[in-house]
Amino acid sequence: MSVIAKKLDQVLDRTQKLVELSKALQEHNELINLENQSLKIALETSEKKKFELEEKLRVMKLAKSLEGPSEKTLDIKQKINEFVREIDKCIVLLNK
Repeated sequence: MSVIAKKLDQVLDRTQKLVELSKALQEHNELINLENQSLKIALETSEKKKFELEEKLRVMKLAKSLEGPSEKTLDIKQKINEFVREIDKCIVLLNK
């Protein structure tokens, strides 16, 4: 076999290896993209759960502050109304 034929075979072998490597990298990239999407969904779910828990915590703190005897009933009612308004605003934003 001539030198040129050997060189051509080497070039073809290397090209084939590069094509295979390219396919493998594309598959790996697709897997990473799927994992990324999955993680984004998990993050969104976690953030929603965090928001819900923070709201529950605020309500519980408010309820706890109402347990003891207090002369500030009017202030407490105003705080409750503010919380209700904030929750309503959040619901409106979530529905958009």
